[in-house]
Amino acid sequence: MNKLNAMLAGGLLLAAGMAHAEDKQCATVRLADPGWSDIAVTNGIASLLLDGLGYRSQTMTLAVPIIFAGMQTGQVDVFLGNWMPAQQDNYDKYVASGQIDKLAENLSGTEYTLAVPTYAWEAGVKTFADLDAHAERFGKRIYGIGAGAPANESIQKMIDGDEFGLGDWRLVESGEQAMLIQVGRRVKRDDFVVFLGWTPHPMNVQYDIRYLRGGEAYFGESGTVNTLARKGYATQCPNVGRLMSNLAFTQDMENAIMNEVLAGNANNDAAVRAWLRSNPEVLDGWLDGVTTRDGGDALAAVKARL
Repeated sequence: MNKLNAMLAGGLLLAAGMAHAEDKQCATVRLADPGWSDIAVTNGIASLLLDGLGYRSQTMTLAVPIIFAGMQTGQVDVFLGNWMPAQQDNYDKYVASGQIDKLAENLSGTEYTLAVPTYAWEAGVKTFADLDAHAERFGKRIYGIGAGAPANESIQKMIDGDEFGLGDWRLVESGEQAMLIQVGRRVKRDDFVVFLGWTPHPMNVQYDIRYLRGGEAYFGESGTVNTLARKGYATQCPNVGRLMSNLAFTQDMENAIMNEVLAGNANNDAAVRAWLRSNPEVLDGWLDGVTTRDGGDALAAVKARL
């Protein structure tokens, strides 16, 4: 009888080990980052959790079109920054067609459209159609983010089609931080400036800004952010897939962490850890049904790393 019990126990342990077994490729999780502050935060959260669970994360800084192509070819595992509807064309091409998997919606209630300082809004620039009447004050320039970003493509379409009388305007493409430096300089002089704005982001705290209406055909109404993965990733790597599917964020969370980083109070990793130490309850939902890589207690392992 003891021998039978031992055999049964051994079989159960073997089954448990098999249940937690994952492809060796799952040991490293390749996360994509377009170079945006908000995705640096969400990738930072994911990396901290993965590290605590016994995985290794690798963050790859790539332009949005290359991220989608990388997931389609299997060179990128997970993308936490599928902003919708700004990335609708890429979503339709890769996700809706079944070449890339959507794991979850990780953020809702976002804004992603053109913005102006409140003093320009109060002067009458409240919609896209109001811009051209003040063209000279804006220098006929719209400040976008990095080349290849879907939002830049939308702005360029408006210019090429002479939408809202913007046919003789120019899109200025640059990285996120370079764009915000230009905004900051013009705001200091009370100059008019129109730029790509979004929430969550510390720009909403640093500057008194308003979002323009009328561009919904290009930028949609209130938006969402999705977590995407290469085709079949959650099946090949079910434990990591479950974690990534569980991740859900709030605007207050992301803004608080980004503010700490941009204010120079902490680097991204330290700001993420500090926020989680103050808000450990979020870990319960994020780690629901998740184990460490070797099948251990996920919650205890992650808390030990904070």
